[in-house]
Amino acid sequence: MDEREKKRYRLQSSRALSVPAEDAEKLLALRDGDCALLYLHVLLSGGELDTAQAGRALGRSVEDVRALADKLGRAGLLRSDAELLPPPPNELPEYRVEDILRRSREDGSFKALVAEAQRVMGHTLSGADMKTLFGIYDRLGMPSEVIMLLINHVADRLRRRYGEGRLPTMHAVEKEAFHWADREILTAGQAEEHIARWEAMQQESEKLRRALQIGGREPSATERKYMESWLAMGFGAEALSLAYDRTVVGTGKLTWAYMDKIVRSWYEKGLFTPEDIEKGDRRGPAPRKSGSAAPAPGKSKGDDADRLASILNINKR
Repeated sequence: MDEREKKRYRLQSSRALSVPAEDAEKLLALRDGDCALLYLHVLLSGGELDTAQAGRALGRSVEDVRALADKLGRAGLLRSDAELLPPPPNELPEYRVEDILRRSREDGSFKALVAEAQRVMGHTLSGADMKTLFGIYDRLGMPSEVIMLLINHVADRLRRRYGEGRLPTMHAVEKEAFHWADREILTAGQAEEHIARWEAMQQESEKLRRALQIGGREPSATERKYMESWLAMGFGAEALSLAYDRTVVGTGKLTWAYMDKIVRSWYEKGLFTPEDIEKGDRRGPAPRKSGSAAPAPGKSKGDDADRLASILNINKR
């Protein structure tokens, strides 16, 4: 007999976890390892499912957790009346300082997160800051590496807008964290994609500011909303410069509402590039007044008559 066939494997932990035989049979019938992991997580959590915490524990998005929970429900492993927790409101629960300090000692990931936050923010976190940071980590279900990317992203945005020396506040970090949570940005890959999209939009925004001749100052809140909405529609700075040109020709100045109508008309027609706009929204020459005719370049009716008279006089001689 092969030596490997003689091996026997035993669980190292002596801690018991009871799984009903009926549930075990249903889990085996599903043949879905992710469902089994979620079931074990719910069992360890006292039978209640918190989608955000489950996502962090299993390395899955909230949407993935909900899909797995639905599958467990259809298999009769989650009660139909066991509703998933609603999305977190835009405020964090209160935490005891003792609990936060304990997690800082026991959870290496959170300890590293605290160190990174203090480095980026340039000061030791206060008790209120620690509660906010822990709430983002615990309640919103964001892994530490994602929160680190988030904090650095907030700091980079402030530096770009106000210059070096402007440090982020925990309030700004919390606001951005809810923004990411609403969009289910819960993995490092998703965070990096989000930041890359923001970077690309910033580059187009700089080009657009130059095209609109906005220099020496920051755009106002209203101006920024117009610009961000046009870029979010999918227009680049080159196409928007055409809208700016038509706005100035039509009104004599940059009129934001007028330009917005032009851009939205292109959006409705599906015209996004300068080439598409020139083909699909060409503006012909201004209509001439009735009864008038354009003379040939460099000539007039009087000139032609004089020439004709001169020729006739020459022939009579």
